[in-house]
Amino acid sequence: MGGWRNNGLSITLAAMFAAIMAGQAITGHLAHNQDLAEHGQPQTTLGEYLLSPHFYEATFENWESEFLQMAVFVLVTTMLYQVGSSESKRPGVIEPVDVDPRNVTLLPDAPWPVRRGGGWLRLYEHSLGLAFIILFIASITGHAISSAAEHNADARMHGGETIAVLAYLAEPRFWFESLQNWQSEFLALLAMVVLSIFLRQRGSPESKPVHAPHWETGK
Repeated sequence: MGGWRNNGLSITLAAMFAAIMAGQAITGHLAHNQDLAEHGQPQTTLGEYLLSPHFYEATFENWESEFLQMAVFVLVTTMLYQVGSSESKRPGVIEPVDVDPRNVTLLPDAPWPVRRGGGWLRLYEHSLGLAFIILFIASITGHAISSAAEHNADARMHGGETIAVLAYLAEPRFWFESLQNWQSEFLALLAMVVLSIFLRQRGSPESKPVHAPHWETGK
């Protein structure tokens, strides 16, 4: 199903991502060139900057925390509850998402791994969490590689020693870069879970109905 009405959410978010990513690239390029100028180094073009560790470090550092947040939230909400939150399943209730597809009559347009069954079904029924885990691992790997490269570029500029990627993983700078983002992601999740108990946003699927009592759990 195409069209703006059916895909407006993903189109808008993709457009916002592209615009903000462009803004990050432009402002990052300017900031990087300011730093180079302060050290008497030649300026870079925008194209050169987009291939630099400075750009990739900042990008992967943020993607890493976002995908960790989503992976954790997808997985913990399968097991844990918060009474009153729109982000929680109802305790003691078998929700539609809990139903084993092996025990239902499948519709003709059910996803093909479900119709195929076996190992494909076992993989597919955990595919969302696995996808976010893989994206997190790819992002933290990219962060480590680009951050080590940026560290080494800075070290060469100041006459310091370079370091291998694996050795860089033991450096406090790498974990400071990661943890300062991780804590903000889990604070945002906590705020969403708790605030949705007491507050409402009419029309949003992330909120309970405005008239719902505070103790009502789920959507």
